[in-house]
Amino acid sequence: MAKAIPARSEVPAEHKWNLSSLFKDDAAWEEGLAALGAMLQDAEACKKAGIGHSAEAFLAALSAYEQYLILEERLGYYSHLRVTEDEGNSTARGMFARFVGVSSQGQAAWSWFSPAIQVLDDAFLQACLADPKFAGYRVFLEKLRRFKPHVLSEAEERLLALQAEPAQTAQEAFSVLTNVDLNFGTIDTPEGPKPLTQSTFASFMRMPDRSIRKTAYLQFYTQFESHQNTLGSLYAGSVKLDKYQAQVRKYPSARAMALFPDNVPDSVYDNLIATLGKNLPSLHRYYKLRKKILGLDELRHYDVYVPLVRESRATHSYEEAVDIVIEALKPLGEDYISVLRKGLTSGWVDRYENKGKRSGAFSAGTYTGEPYILLNYKDDVLHDLFTIAHEGGHSMHSWYSARSNPFMCYNYTIFEAEVASTFNEQLVFSYLYQHSTDAMQKAFLIANRIDDTLATLFRQTMFAEFEMRAHEIVEAGQALTVDVLRKEYRALLDKYFGPELVFESVSDLEGLRIPHFYNAFYVYKYATGLSASIALSERVMKGGKEERDAYLGFLKSGGSKFPIEALKLAGVDMSTPQPIEAACMRFADDVNELARLLSISLD
Repeated sequence: MAKAIPARSEVPAEHKWNLSSLFKDDAAWEEGLAALGAMLQDAEACKKAGIGHSAEAFLAALSAYEQYLILEERLGYYSHLRVTEDEGNSTARGMFARFVGVSSQGQAAWSWFSPAIQVLDDAFLQACLADPKFAGYRVFLEKLRRFKPHVLSEAEERLLALQAEPAQTAQEAFSVLTNVDLNFGTIDTPEGPKPLTQSTFASFMRMPDRSIRKTAYLQFYTQFESHQNTLGSLYAGSVKLDKYQAQVRKYPSARAMALFPDNVPDSVYDNLIATLGKNLPSLHRYYKLRKKILGLDELRHYDVYVPLVRESRATHSYEEAVDIVIEALKPLGEDYISVLRKGLTSGWVDRYENKGKRSGAFSAGTYTGEPYILLNYKDDVLHDLFTIAHEGGHSMHSWYSARSNPFMCYNYTIFEAEVASTFNEQLVFSYLYQHSTDAMQKAFLIANRIDDTLATLFRQTMFAEFEMRAHEIVEAGQALTVDVLRKEYRALLDKYFGPELVFESVSDLEGLRIPHFYNAFYVYKYATGLSASIALSERVMKGGKEERDAYLGFLKSGGSKFPIEALKLAGVDMSTPQPIEAACMRFADDVNELARLLSISLD
């Protein structure tokens, strides 16, 4: 009999996170929210006093702004976490809604501050930066000041701010259309009809029954085809908006605008695409292997996600999983694993599913509180053990960052974020693989690492190449019609999947259903992050104290450096193709190892 899912009130305290590092209880949070509201007058007082006439006034404004942001972060994370632990809790939802209201007022109250810093006299700002009293704000000010060439007049900035909400129309319309309005129907299965939705589509693609996969695939994309002109227009509108914003802010391109905040040169993006392009034969070889394992005459697009090796049923309690993760992470040293073990077992983690709890997993790190982790751990799902390591990596990154930097520069970038999490997964994989004596268990582990690398390195790079090409077309003054979009995406499908795949006429519609495309030039970070973590994990596992300390130094750098510079400290240079090349080589080795374990010849 299936175990009943408990209500939140039925979950033992030791299985829940302890949010007291943020606020003792809801009553203390209410006091904090009132204090935040009262702090809004500080913004007005600082504005009236001005910041350009004396270092003292400027420092006072920075301090007031910092204290406001620290309290705002605490309040936001506490109320957000309370919602995620039980989304049916109306009290928690009300708390979060009230926080958003006060936070919005705060954003408006402090909206003058950044533009005012941009127009400060250069000599005055440099004198402030040389003053030790400004040490905690130096990185924040230097990074903010970089945007000066792209800041417009006060009146122009106001106009851009006013169009921020309507600028979300294309993305919001895409979300509503694909998640609400499109009706994908149901699919007949041996267990009866099951609904086909955006979220269940992936599950259907993993089903062993090929006829079900085919039916679900064609039924799914038929709906997209019937709305292709609307979807094409929405994405074209999003790309045109990117072009407009880049032109208005005087960037050479939309891509340059997207890469500018992280100080990432265009060459990093270009290296990624070029290096993956050179290594596509190993990906094509994998699809050849997949075709043989599945015993198919033709490999179709709906055949590329079904698992190749059945997972051997191994059960690990949460405590046992933590033990395995800690053992695997020993190369990171006693300080790292002792802090992580204590966090995973003593208050950081909300461990198991309960009614109303948000699905999936995440880590939520703050400056003043513990780096909390939401899980929905299941004893018999090996992937959940890896999730502990993954989210633990994020949390330790936050833990080190908050303890090594001033608040105004402790937050690391998304470019760096996935390095610490996937780094831990590499170490756990290595530990499990080395300690497994069962060939099929090894094959399962390798097959899953191949799938993860394919999804993160190859697939995200294909996406990155598509959105680059779409923007190039618009920036060249050409029309981005649905036919053009489908043609471009079809060419990339052929390029990346290679000669083993036989596509359907609707396969290129996949390019019209990726929500990340509405946040332009974002997905490449997944590929670069994984490449960096592969290189660094190999370096640490094969090295000694020097290599370990260099990696820990990267975790401690937080937001004090730009990501390329921070990763160089750890021992990997993402401005060169080498880390991408190494990741591709390991993928090729994994494909060969899987073929060997399954006794399949690819010659």
